[in-house]
Amino acid sequence: MNIQTPITTTKSLGSLVIEGKTKKVFQIKGSDLVAVISKDDITAGDGAKHDIIPDKGKLANATTSNVFRLLKACGLPVAFVEQDSATSFIAPNCTMLPYEVVVRREAHGSYLKRTPHFTKGQLFPKLIVEFFLKTKDKNWKGKPLVADDPLMAVSKDGGKIDLFNPAKPIIGQEPFLTLTASDVISRADEMKLYPEMSRIARHAFLVLEKAWQLEGGTLVDFKVEFGTDAKGNLLLADVIDNDSWRVLESGAYIDKQVYRDGGALSDVAAKYARVADITGRFHVPKQRIVLWRGSDKDDTAAFTKALGDLADMMHVVTCSIHKEPVRGVGIAQKMLQEVPDTVIIAFIGRSNGAGPVLSAISGVPVITVPASVKEFPDDVWSSLRAPSAVPVMTVLEPSNAVLAALQILAARNPKLYAQVRGDLEERMVNTIEL
Repeated sequence: MNIQTPITTTKSLGSLVIEGKTKKVFQIKGSDLVAVISKDDITAGDGAKHDIIPDKGKLANATTSNVFRLLKACGLPVAFVEQDSATSFIAPNCTMLPYEVVVRREAHGSYLKRTPHFTKGQLFPKLIVEFFLKTKDKNWKGKPLVADDPLMAVSKDGGKIDLFNPAKPIIGQEPFLTLTASDVISRADEMKLYPEMSRIARHAFLVLEKAWQLEGGTLVDFKVEFGTDAKGNLLLADVIDNDSWRVLESGAYIDKQVYRDGGALSDVAAKYARVADITGRFHVPKQRIVLWRGSDKDDTAAFTKALGDLADMMHVVTCSIHKEPVRGVGIAQKMLQEVPDTVIIAFIGRSNGAGPVLSAISGVPVITVPASVKEFPDDVWSSLRAPSAVPVMTVLEPSNAVLAALQILAARNPKLYAQVRGDLEERMVNTIEL
């Protein structure tokens, strides 16, 4: 039985751009936008297994819209304008690139077939990114393939691309086909896009990793696609729904893997509904870093520099707790009432008593940076020798104080987590190599 998902978009639709197994894309008349309409179809094994789940189109569209809204709020370039209806969203019309980009935090699925020496769930401290060439019917521009969607390995100079069977052990496997770059790319600068696609995919994964953690789930891998808009901008495109990732909840899959493993359609539908509901809670929280100084002579440039493009999170307060204690307490209480999720950095010279006082009255993390410690090392003791129930932290370098504040806030913020964790992973090496 083939039940077609009704087209409910409110836009004036033009021609059908493309139809896949689980969605249709229509041009919107008089614009460079398209409507992406999700269908109720679910497939596995490259279409060998095919079923219809009522309302799957609505659930898939809700999940994709929730995910893209979060990624967009985190500054990622996504092909998403707005959710237009229960089953559709509006996006820039993109020229899609023929790649599937997979990011992995753990070893699952086909990765275990390629690396049988790994155990299921093997954790990778540094994310693994793989590129697969999108193919159909085991053919690429007239060249026969041993498998669809082969794993790609691009040479350092970008001149050739080796293709591997994605379901066979990679150790000892020779490429079954080697293509020149011109056999694959469709635009002159496409080879230069590989590092950027990898960067964006990693960043998007980190955002969603934290979003899932906050909801009690574990994102272990996902698959994304890219396209370029009419101006040539590289965008994370297509969809990211419950078919696109593996997510664990209490150790069990709540994604398409349930369907691949032969789960009942009613159970699959329940998982998709749960994921749509959970992703609807994905958001970037309102947070703030308060930089508290005792005098306008205290230079805050080092803190602003350390924050970089996050400088708008910082609010500078100038108030001497010693000279104006009542005013200082009033300011602190008012600011925490406005934004409870705050970290205070106290940048005070001479007697650094403001940090301990703010810690005692605020109930939020307070980091004190003794402004005069280089000239007068003894000043640090007024921050270190704090009384009981005053958990003030002391950090000497402004940049480390900022990083500590960001790490505290990142525990509840997907946007900050992606930045902090991304910087950390640049220095990481996975202990188990291929």
